Amino acid sequence: MNRIDPPPPQHKRLAHLALASAEARPERRFAGIAVSAGIAIGPVFGTTEPEAKITHHKIPATDIAAEGARLEAAIIQSRKQLAKLRVRLAVLPEESQAEIAPLIEAYIRMLGPSRLVRGVRRRIEETLLSAETAVMTEAEAIGDAIMAQAEPGLSAEDLAGLQRRADEIKEIARRLVRNLTRAPFRSFAGLPAGAILVSESLRPADAALLDPSRLAGVATEEGGADGHTAVMLRALGVPAVLGAAGLAHAIQLGDVAVVDGISGMVTLNPSPLATAAARRGVTAFARERQKYARLRRLPAQTQDGEVVELQANLELPIELPLIVQSGAVGIGLLRTEFMFMNRETVPDEDTQAESYRGIVEAMHGDPVCIRVLDWGGEKEIEALSAAGIVPEIADANPALGLRGIRLLLRRPELLETQLSAILRASSAGPVRVLLPMVTNVREVRAARELYERVARRLRRRGERIPEKLPPLGIMIETPGAALSADALALEADFFAIGTNDLTAYTLAVDRAEVDVAELYDPIHPAVLRLVQFAVEAALRMRMPVSVCGELAANPRLTPLLLGLGVRSLSMNASAVPRVKQAVRAVEIAACVRFSRRLMEQADPERIKAMVDGFGRNVE
Repeated sequence: MNRIDPPPPQHKRLAHLALASAEARPERRFAGIAVSAGIAIGPVFGTTEPEAKITHHKIPATDIAAEGARLEAAIIQSRKQLAKLRVRLAVLPEESQAEIAPLIEAYIRMLGPSRLVRGVRRRIEETLLSAETAVMTEAEAIGDAIMAQAEPGLSAEDLAGLQRRADEIKEIARRLVRNLTRAPFRSFAGLPAGAILVSESLRPADAALLDPSRLAGVATEEGGADGHTAVMLRALGVPAVLGAAGLAHAIQLGDVAVVDGISGMVTLNPSPLATAAARRGVTAFARERQKYARLRRLPAQTQDGEVVELQANLELPIELPLIVQSGAVGIGLLRTEFMFMNRETVPDEDTQAESYRGIVEAMHGDPVCIRVLDWGGEKEIEALSAAGIVPEIADANPALGLRGIRLLLRRPELLETQLSAILRASSAGPVRVLLPMVTNVREVRAARELYERVARRLRRRGERIPEKLPPLGIMIETPGAALSADALALEADFFAIGTNDLTAYTLAVDRAEVDVAELYDPIHPAVLRLVQFAVEAALRMRMPVSVCGELAANPRLTPLLLGLGVRSLSMNASAVPRVKQAVRAVEIAACVRFSRRLMEQADPERIKAMVDGFGRNVE
């Protein structure tokens, strides 16, 4: 939860002293990435991690056993450190515990018989590398292999997922190397209350050591909005900016900084004018957070009484606390790929059922829409490759290859296991099942036949599943699916319109490609007409239809979607309060009139101007 209280008196005194000592230094500004909203003012506390000195060398064959013993000792020590860190979580806010605990568990698993550890041992034994050299070499090789999956056509979201996995491998390697070389870890023991923490980088395990009651803000030179560190800082409620190049190398003793976690700007030694503006920003942000805190308890209902379902997307279980805090009424899109990542084998039915059940139970009766595995050729999942389910080499054009429902129907045992697990978890609360990348009626029929067969088998086994099976819906994320929505609506129980992929496929634009990124336009008239066509097909059948993706998360587009007939939106958790505010600011009749006028337009610039003009009234 983002902090809304003003700094305590000692914070103000520290900031005042630092400001006085920094008066003679010129103001400098560093642009970064805003990852945790809020504005903080305080003295700078710089921290660096002592470098682990690694001598890249080989060992005599006679030392293989000794080097293996060194590695084993480092593994044991690393496990002990992570176990202590897990205990340390007890003093953190409950949301923060939920954020970091699953990641710590993943680290501990990677210190078991994982791909990394097997590879390190093999390098020691076969190439006679020292343990620390073998660790770094193997981690770099695995990280490079993961990032090599970033083929053209990969979405920014999937690219961020690959980067997270590569970073996890490197984090474990870093810990092993520091224990092998006896290099000390970063310490925050001297961090004074009310200070701004500035460093080159901040890892998730470092973030777990921070005390949000003493820390004013965080700014680093490295990092981005999608990593585990960013998620952790958001849970701590600490204003934070990552990726501010050059900042850590610019600070001096006695400096003061303003961290603007809204704009992504860090100001070192702010002028009196900038300091006054920052203080006004602190007050304004506190008021805004209080307003959104009140919104959490209010219904998402238009001024004329129309109820709108606002749900959140979930990629990793560590994001659950953010969803609960946002005021979302359930999970509109649970991406299950996390179950298959960083594993050597495909998760079995029991493992999946336990994980899904935990998420369903955490929502306390709010609905959870679980999308079955959406593997694409651009996503490197070792377990699927090792089992021979997918090729080790990605398709030449993964966006058009064997992905989503195409793969699952070709390997039905994979889909059957997942459906069995979901059905077993559905006894814990309301669940919906979502099929990805559907393009024709035949795929829906085949999936439903398999779904019902799995349910019959579970009942014969004596499993407790709902008498009426959870609804089986489909993603509308290609022009083909949108244009055949009438036929698909006869087979599916609900639609979820994925506007990110729909935009990319419609406009033939990958927003991750710098050269054409400006052409990626979710409100292009062609995209909006496909959305309208799919929504109208669902409404004619009186079946639920939701929108997820960028369109759903943008409050300025909320009136348009409501006017088109959408009454269910799913988005990242942080967007829920603003979208709720937009819902509560409009009347459906006005939205309908607006959407009709807008859908008559063919000029993208005119559409944008109309959206901006109407949207200003709801913010």
